[in-house]
Amino acid sequence: MSARKIIIDTDPGQDDAVAILLALASPEEIDVLGITAVAGNVPLSLTAKNALIVCELAGKPNVKVFAGCDRPMGRMLVTAEHVHGETGLNGPVLPEPQMALQEQHGVDFIIDTLRAHEAGTVTLCPLGPLTNIATAFEKAPDIIEKVQEIVLMGGAYFEVGNITPAAEFNIYVDPQAADIVFKSGVPLVVMPLDVTHKALVTKPRNEAFRALGTKAGVAVAEMTDFFERFDREKYGSDGAPLHDPCVTAYLINPELFSGRHINVEIETQSELTMGMTVADWWGVTDRAPNALFIGDLDADGFFSLLSERLARL
Repeated sequence: MSARKIIIDTDPGQDDAVAILLALASPEEIDVLGITAVAGNVPLSLTAKNALIVCELAGKPNVKVFAGCDRPMGRMLVTAEHVHGETGLNGPVLPEPQMALQEQHGVDFIIDTLRAHEAGTVTLCPLGPLTNIATAFEKAPDIIEKVQEIVLMGGAYFEVGNITPAAEFNIYVDPQAADIVFKSGVPLVVMPLDVTHKALVTKPRNEAFRALGTKAGVAVAEMTDFFERFDREKYGSDGAPLHDPCVTAYLINPELFSGRHINVEIETQSELTMGMTVADWWGVTDRAPNALFIGDLDADGFFSLLSERLARL
């Protein structure tokens, strides 16, 4: 089979960085057409810069990186320096990027790329707030039917919220954008906290990254050393959950994951539950299923894949 053509839409973020590294280390399965940055974990100026840093860390300086939207569609930007540090990539000391951002706006790159390819041949992989994707859909509705699939990290149901009692961060930052995407009719695969919290970087798993001895392996270990302090303190977990790499791992080996095809709606009205992903896991409504909502993964298989691919960089 030929490699799957994807656009990574991201707000790096340590776990975003690992997701990008996994994609760039897997050319047999994944053809990264470009990376679009969005404001989220940190402001756009940093997420765009961080995407460049990660491409250089992977030894892939020819990847095209675009800056997209710098604020949500209808709300003030909420960021997460309390989790990721002031740079978004706190932990390792990484050099300033030599690569330059592309001049084109990220939203226009998404539109032009989907228009240039045959329908059903490009997958969108959002790892952060859905602002760029929804803006592209609003600006160019003709591209919606051309998207093969959207595989995204966002939302939660049984794990409830990580930024509010009800909402996961990526959806909460731009619930209006999420609502547009979830109602678009594009096939969706959703990696919520319910599954990503099972992708825990335990101490032995992190030492396996460090033992690779490569720049990428050591950097990932240092990222998770920093990143895990938040989740250890908040959840009492055994390490940092690698949220976003679940997206990339699914593209490489979907058999690592299991879930249900259900209806998922986005709360956009209530400030109490703003950004909640209302997932009809038990099928108690008559609303049509619109997403494969992932609930479990083979964690050992996931980390074996990650270590094997990071060793390539």
